[in-house]
Amino acid sequence: MSSLDGLRLDDLVVTEKMDGENTTIHSKGTYARSPDSRYHPSRDWLKAFAAGISPQLADNERIVGENLYAQHSIGYDALQSYFLGFAWIVENDIQPWDVTIIRFKELGITPVKILYRGQFAEGLFQSLADKLDFETQEGFVARDAAGFTDIEMPNRMGKYVRANHVRSETHWMTSDLVPNRLAKKCH
Repeated sequence: MSSLDGLRLDDLVVTEKMDGENTTIHSKGTYARSPDSRYHPSRDWLKAFAAGISPQLADNERIVGENLYAQHSIGYDALQSYFLGFAWIVENDIQPWDVTIIRFKELGITPVKILYRGQFAEGLFQSLADKLDFETQEGFVARDAAGFTDIEMPNRMGKYVRANHVRSETHWMTSDLVPNRLAKKCH
């Protein structure tokens, strides 16, 4: 982000940035990053999960989140789900956070963890970054709790990612598939 002006708000939501694959669930199925993404076995779980969600979505709805089945640079050992949602989009509008959480509950989707909710304050992002455990956390995403259009996204949402995030020389898609683990109560 070139400016924090779009985040100087009375109602700001900051969520944990998970180390997974950005994935969209829509009424016809799912795709990773873009509709033309190629096959990878780490996406099999998500396709099965999305098969239960997609029929409940209108053609103009999309759920966006992190597919966390495969370990990338950070390994997780107590996930609530292999898919954590962070956005509900209708047409080209990112829905307000509170109605997104209601929609996630209706669909059985676990949201990403909230690190902070409240008014923007100078030094907030540095304070949040200082509290991160970079062995287990990739960073955070700050967004306007109100809804906004996808065109407004560069100004109404921003992310902070740890320095030197990728810590291996081999991309996770070309390595052996190492699944992350769910929390015991999720099995």
